[in-house]
Amino acid sequence: MRREVSLIAGIIAGVGIGILGIGFMRGGDSPRISEGLDQTGSTTTLGVDAPAPDFELVSLSGEQIQLEDYRGQVVLLNFWATWCGPCRLEMPAFQDRFEQYGGGLQVVAVNFDESAEDVQSFVDELGMTFDVLLDLGAEVQKLYQVRGYPTSYFIDADGIVRVVHIGLMTEGQLDDYLADLGLGG
Repeated sequence: MRREVSLIAGIIAGVGIGILGIGFMRGGDSPRISEGLDQTGSTTTLGVDAPAPDFELVSLSGEQIQLEDYRGQVVLLNFWATWCGPCRLEMPAFQDRFEQYGGGLQVVAVNFDESAEDVQSFVDELGMTFDVLLDLGAEVQKLYQVRGYPTSYFIDADGIVRVVHIGLMTEGQLDDYLADLGLGG
């Protein structure tokens, strides 16, 4: 019994140390992922330094929007869901930076296959004014090989993926990524 308790305590401590270590990653250790994102069975992976695949989705306002429409601007492409707690936590920072950088930064929030009514309630509650797109059937999420929520892609003005961030993004990380793309700093 004592041995089992020690084993369980060791596992819990190891997981805690791992989580703590991830929480303190900064600068060059930030989660800029360039490999292993494929979950579709395809032999290609989408990652850093790859062209961002174009797509077209309908916005909450009913407008057809293509990723290509934002060429020439830095794009924060965020995949999220209304039921995702970390998504809710990072949205206010995205809204703040969207307002701060005006036309230099476009935030494009792609919702995971939820009803327009649920998405609109979420958007209204958080006061989001950037483009929110509906990915019915989650086709764009498959195209971008999204493995969890939230997932964010930072795309430069030339349409190249420069950062992939999986999970909750801190404001410090957000500002570092934007500075790397020539905004703020």
